[in-house]
Amino acid sequence: MNVPPQPPVPATSAPYRWRWATLAVVLLAETMDLLDSTVIGVAAPSIGADLGGDSSALQWVAAAYTLAFAVGLITGGRLGDIAGHRRMLLIGLAGFTAASALCALAPSIGVLIAVRTLQGLFAALTIPQTYSVVVSVFEPAERGKAFGAFGPVMALASVGGPILAGGLIEADLGDSGWRAVFFINVPLGIVAILGTLRYVPESRNEQHARLDLVGMLLISAAALLLIYPLVQGRELGWPAWTFVSMTAALPVLALFQQWEKRVTRSGGSPLVVPSVLARRAFSGSLVVGVILFAAMNGLLLVFGLYLQIGLGWSAIRAGLQIAPIALGVAVGAVGAGAVLVPRFGRAVLHAGAVVMAAGVAAASLTLHHTGGDVGGWTLVPSLLVTGVGMGLLVTPFFDIALASVEDHETGSASGVLNANQQLGATLGVALLGTLLFNAARESDGSQRAAAYTEAMEQSLWAVVGGLVLVAVVAFLLPRRPRDEESEGEGTQPDGPDSAGDTESVSPSHGMPEDTGVTTSPAQTGGARQ
Repeated sequence: MNVPPQPPVPATSAPYRWRWATLAVVLLAETMDLLDSTVIGVAAPSIGADLGGDSSALQWVAAAYTLAFAVGLITGGRLGDIAGHRRMLLIGLAGFTAASALCALAPSIGVLIAVRTLQGLFAALTIPQTYSVVVSVFEPAERGKAFGAFGPVMALASVGGPILAGGLIEADLGDSGWRAVFFINVPLGIVAILGTLRYVPESRNEQHARLDLVGMLLISAAALLLIYPLVQGRELGWPAWTFVSMTAALPVLALFQQWEKRVTRSGGSPLVVPSVLARRAFSGSLVVGVILFAAMNGLLLVFGLYLQIGLGWSAIRAGLQIAPIALGVAVGAVGAGAVLVPRFGRAVLHAGAVVMAAGVAAASLTLHHTGGDVGGWTLVPSLLVTGVGMGLLVTPFFDIALASVEDHETGSASGVLNANQQLGATLGVALLGTLLFNAARESDGSQRAAAYTEAMEQSLWAVVGGLVLVAVVAFLLPRRPRDEESEGEGTQPDGPDSAGDTESVSPSHGMPEDTGVTTSPAQTGGARQ
């Protein structure tokens, strides 16, 4: 997508005028992705009834998106560094919106799976740009507030996706049925594209760089070897090849790391800046992230499956039962962002893990004592506490995770962080889904509710164990969010691309334009309108 360059303007110390509008745009992009990741579980039965296909085909409607998204994330982040974050954001949003419309119009299950793959690839271009855009428009002192908005929005979108899908399918507007869950992305995508054109300035971390094609192939192969068996393993009963494939991913990752070091030594442009993974704090955040999102996404999946399959609830009723989690997330997020994180920093992560674990444990004990008779308000207190803990956890996570990363590394770091999040979500869905179904597979009609309730209790205790690990491993992360780390250390990006790279924002018509030059507030001292 070609954007006409505008003459650069001198750098000033004033903040960028449209930074909060820019944040709203990138959060809308994140919401679109998360909605598409979560609605399929509710929409799958309707899709199967309309288009046909066995359970494996329906699973691939979700898996095709997951695989394409995970495989392309790191490459998408690097393309933003090289070609410009705004440009890649626009291309990604346009492609994602078009693919969503094609999904809604799909005439067969095969076409739907193919278009979902395309949708995942465009999402992989879109999502890594969001963190880099935030870094480019916010000064260090405000980045904590900006990044703090990611956590609650992502958590609420994850929880709200099934509720929205159930409502749209139930409403059946214009006889659209399941197709409405994809059509909803079209107006959202158009708003996001117009917002990007109007408010988001261009930024990139490198000029005259080339995409590391060998690195791209290696990391894509590693992601495929790792995530494909996780997606297919439960459906196929975990045959031997799934474990061979996951094991084979490790030497491919090691080869990728060595290749990236070689590219760096030769003066090339690596797909992932090696210094990112060499930072202990960032590596620790990857461990925390994979466990956190495995627990969070796995919990939402098995809870929905338990209510619909085990207890026979409708999709909309199951979605509404999860609503207390969304309310709790909102409460926890507001408290964390406005009061707790600025004062206590990383300690909020530990507290969030403990609170969420307590809520999940209480839900398991409630199921045990009620025997699955969970109608009405029975689970509301425990789910509300779970949501508060989730809000406390996710709100500061991304800001703290990026605290040790320099501005010129944000493209690589955001791609890795997003890929890691997707890996955690896939891992949680695979492990907890397997645990739930294995524990309940011998049940018949009369014993189904009791068997699924017992299986759900076990799954919830597994989530508690994961959250305890999060609370412990979080000690590896920086003590303070990104803005406070930067101010406290007084450092500026000192990587190979920090010198001589400047970006500016054109005041033409009050909107940012691509100047053909790169920028970062830390490098320019705040080149903003």
